[in-house]
Amino acid sequence: MTNTAILQEKIEELKKLVHQSGIDANQELEHLEDKIQSGVKTENAWRRVELARHPERPYSLDYINRIFDGFIELHGDRAFGDDPAIIGGLGFLEGRPVTILANQKGHTLKENMYRNHGMANPEGYRKSLRLAKQAEKFHRPIVAFVDTSGAYPGLGAEERGIGEAIARNLRDFSHLKTPIVCIIIGEGGSGGALGLSVGDKIYMLENAIYSVISPEGCASILLRDATKAKDAAAMLRITSTDLLDFKVINGVIPEPPGGAHTDPDAAARIIKEILVKELKDLCGRNPSVLVRYRNQKIRKIGHWKEVQGEPPDAKTFGFLFHRQDVP
Repeated sequence: MTNTAILQEKIEELKKLVHQSGIDANQELEHLEDKIQSGVKTENAWRRVELARHPERPYSLDYINRIFDGFIELHGDRAFGDDPAIIGGLGFLEGRPVTILANQKGHTLKENMYRNHGMANPEGYRKSLRLAKQAEKFHRPIVAFVDTSGAYPGLGAEERGIGEAIARNLRDFSHLKTPIVCIIIGEGGSGGALGLSVGDKIYMLENAIYSVISPEGCASILLRDATKAKDAAAMLRITSTDLLDFKVINGVIPEPPGGAHTDPDAAARIIKEILVKELKDLCGRNPSVLVRYRNQKIRKIGHWKEVQGEPPDAKTFGFLFHRQDVP
């Protein structure tokens, strides 16, 4: 039995004693139950963070090789070089030609060094934009797999314009006249994730996370205590269920019991079913209409308003999302 279950059991015993004795202790009991629920949310959020970062979790190429036929990788941004942290290429999904863009981490130390732990440089985002515009030209839909802790913050990346590269992707992807489906398969961190997650439909795997900052970074900067990363994870609302509730994403893709790493084939089959269904729908729509609805959806995300009686975790950050439906 977990500590939470034991505490809940003790509270039930206290309720019986209070009822029998006639003592008015409802306020104190409600306070205890609120603390337990807060602890449960914190543990659940941190569990998702651990699963999103699991070393055996499938990465983008694991899914690409299971979902698409005849994948051919294309390289280079035609300006500086190639970035292995972002892969891009062409493949077939049930006979439909598609352009595939993805963050890629490594399963081994050597591969992680080559992939820079999935943290892209400017040339990675410029490569993805080059391929996206090629997809628009040849009327191919785009599928993007997002899995990065963030863009690479190195000196060279700054010198070559990492901020400008991500900003250009945000602007140009929002106007591409071709269907775009984005799937967050692991970590969706900060601007590094945003550079590949502008689309008509955005899905998250059940145990993926998506946030403006890592829990550790949030704890260090806002809570002034790096040991409070678990609390920060709950406050940031970074889980798939939270983001679906806030209408930031369009849907949550279920994972096999225990996480996608327990059965990558099953996880890939579920993702493939979603992609086939969504692309069948989106490819039948007028590209100009897609762009209009895509921009409307983007503009509805992140609206905020001050309200009375905010919960403590919202007060900590001084904002509340204004929930709106996504077309």
